Amino acid sequence: MLNRTFAAFWLFGLVNNVLYVVILSAAVDLVGPLTPKAIVLMADVLPSFLLKLASPFFIHTIPYHIRICILVLLSFVGMLTVSLFENVAVVLFGIILASMSSGLGETTFLQLTHYYTQSALSAWSSGTGGAGLAGAFVYMFLTTWMGISVRNALLTFSIVPFTFIICYFRLLPSPSLKFSERVEQPILLVESNYQSTIRRIKPLVVPYMLPLFTVYVAEYVINQGVSPTLLFPIEEMPFHNYRDAYVTYGTLYQLGVFVSRSSGQFVRIHNLAMPALLQTINLVICVLQSMYVIFPNIYWLFFLILYEGLLGGSAYVNTFMLVTETVPLAEREFAMGCVGISDSAGIVVAASLAMMLEPHLCAFQVATGRDYCQR
Repeated sequence: MLNRTFAAFWLFGLVNNVLYVVILSAAVDLVGPLTPKAIVLMADVLPSFLLKLASPFFIHTIPYHIRICILVLLSFVGMLTVSLFENVAVVLFGIILASMSSGLGETTFLQLTHYYTQSALSAWSSGTGGAGLAGAFVYMFLTTWMGISVRNALLTFSIVPFTFIICYFRLLPSPSLKFSERVEQPILLVESNYQSTIRRIKPLVVPYMLPLFTVYVAEYVINQGVSPTLLFPIEEMPFHNYRDAYVTYGTLYQLGVFVSRSSGQFVRIHNLAMPALLQTINLVICVLQSMYVIFPNIYWLFFLILYEGLLGGSAYVNTFMLVTETVPLAEREFAMGCVGISDSAGIVVAASLAMMLEPHLCAFQVATGRDYCQR
């Protein structure tokens, strides 16, 4: 039963996040080199953030099996739209549908871990890390190494969401008696009074939500606003095209995320302010690199981006593990859903900053004789 639970939640994490990662990996291909890639990030995360922000007030009214069906429908239609149409506005609409699925999925599965052992949370976290690595690597493999068109590569991912149905209805076991007793507790998932719901959220903000928010702001400004400008002359990089650098950065970042999200039971961080501070320092270093070329070649940046992913993944898994260990049982399911708001909020802020930052960094580089960001 434990093996089936672990496998189910690992696959939940993998499938829920893989489309999000693939879309970000394809950002430079979907909008081109002259358009800020943060536009794709905003379409990929803002709907998810808004849904998670509203979820504490309504999510309890939707049974889990209905949520699973909604997830499949949203993500399948979204990926079909992204892969079959070339109009940017229509493509962004498809990304919005996939984003809504991702937000609903994260809230749903984090809350569902409440009814299983802590291994369910570890499995979910590891699966989401695996999604980043698998999505970025497979997309790079299909488009960069195999030469498959972007549209066909994206189309292959449209069938992935149907894995949700198999995992939830066939693989996931019912909660054991010990943990199903949690359902019988007098848990008020969402109180009818709006002010009461806000009151329940407030104790979660400083210890859990703010550090995770800060980590995600810093790392997604790096990923979408700075990394597209972290370039060298093509003959000094191990690529044939400049766009390959962006895709490779994304893959290395996701590798770091996968490793750290899978190590939550072995490497614990109780001071959540530390990864927030270190990730902010990473952002400053990357901006300085973009402007003044501190590191002499791209291989140094490969290590820096990998380290960035390690910090981001460790912040995520340790935040939710601390929630399960410190929040009272009667509030834990509610807290798991609420704390999940903070990463999406950080990405939304990062997207807004990155849309302004990338053009300025690119313009600065062009003015100093480096026009690689325009190629």
